[in-house]
Amino acid sequence: MTHTQLQIESFPLELSDPVNAAILAVSEDRIQGFHRDPLGEIARLSGIPVLQVTQRIAALLRAGVIRRVRQTLLATNLASGALVAWEIPPGCLSAGFDYLFQRDPFSGHVVIRSTDGETTGSKYRLWTTLKVPQGFSLDKHCAYLMKQIGALSFKIMPARRLFALGVGHVRRKGMEPGSKSEELADVLETRSVELTDLQWQVLTALKREFSPDELTVNLWDRRAQEAGVSLEEFYAVADQLHALGVIGRFSTFLEHVKPLPTGEKVTQYNALFHWAVPAGREIDAGRQVGRFHIMTHAYWREGGVEFGNVNIMGVAHGKDKNLLLAHKAAMDAHLAQVGIPVSYTNVFWGGRSEIKPSEIVPQAYRDWCAQQGIDPESMRQ
Repeated sequence: MTHTQLQIESFPLELSDPVNAAILAVSEDRIQGFHRDPLGEIARLSGIPVLQVTQRIAALLRAGVIRRVRQTLLATNLASGALVAWEIPPGCLSAGFDYLFQRDPFSGHVVIRSTDGETTGSKYRLWTTLKVPQGFSLDKHCAYLMKQIGALSFKIMPARRLFALGVGHVRRKGMEPGSKSEELADVLETRSVELTDLQWQVLTALKREFSPDELTVNLWDRRAQEAGVSLEEFYAVADQLHALGVIGRFSTFLEHVKPLPTGEKVTQYNALFHWAVPAGREIDAGRQVGRFHIMTHAYWREGGVEFGNVNIMGVAHGKDKNLLLAHKAAMDAHLAQVGIPVSYTNVFWGGRSEIKPSEIVPQAYRDWCAQQGIDPESMRQ
């Protein structure tokens, strides 16, 4: 038995294990912003000693129960981003999915979606999140990808406002339909922030995924060395990035679509909810929808005529399709109760999916262009 196997088998890997559940209920999405000691913060909020927190997260990561540990970014402020729906012939769907996941570093979530019947927008089967670094064009990048995957058309839907952003599957388990916060959801602006070379240097080291062996008490020491700065300077620049609103959360990401090594599945269904509300009521509706605890994401996005002029979208996950529909029915009823009319609504269900962080560093885009034989200047806005 290898040392790594011993490290994994020394700890239970089931999500139902009380210690794992307590840690993951915090570590998935409650460590917001930059922390000098994020593992210590997980320990404080979970009530589990920091050594156990570090050992358990490392073991779950080695086993593949946790698929990545990283400091996330609010990349909507660092790169042009959007949800993109692709109309693609059925014969190209699988290969197109593989291309976007494996060969486009700027596509993040890649999902094949379907509706419960032929409805507005149901011809758009392939959905991706996409970010291109500052100065480059989403439209031009999509036009290039369209040729590579054989798509017929695409629809780009940037987020105009964000109302919910946090994937906490463990703490949402067993949540009752209608469960919501007493307060309206906050409104997060999407605005472009320009960084200095030093800030990009630190950010590049900050956002890289952690290997199990890197999960130590002095978490950021190696990253400061990687960035070529002292630890205190690393902290100072990270605090600047936090103040600029570009730091998301320190997070452990579960493998929530495929079965875990333990045989468990974190979720079974991924639902993308659509609502069309009157123009001028988008922020009101988004703040109402975003307060529901089941929502992992909620946005103001303009779907246009292709999607029945929807302008509020949100994502929820669960193991029971009917329960997810009950959650949506509770939100529909609440919107009606607070006087926000909905002229059209729909649900797009996720099937095959893969998730990776989108690359947002400008130099990475220039390097990608060189690899594709593309003049980077031709891809600028």
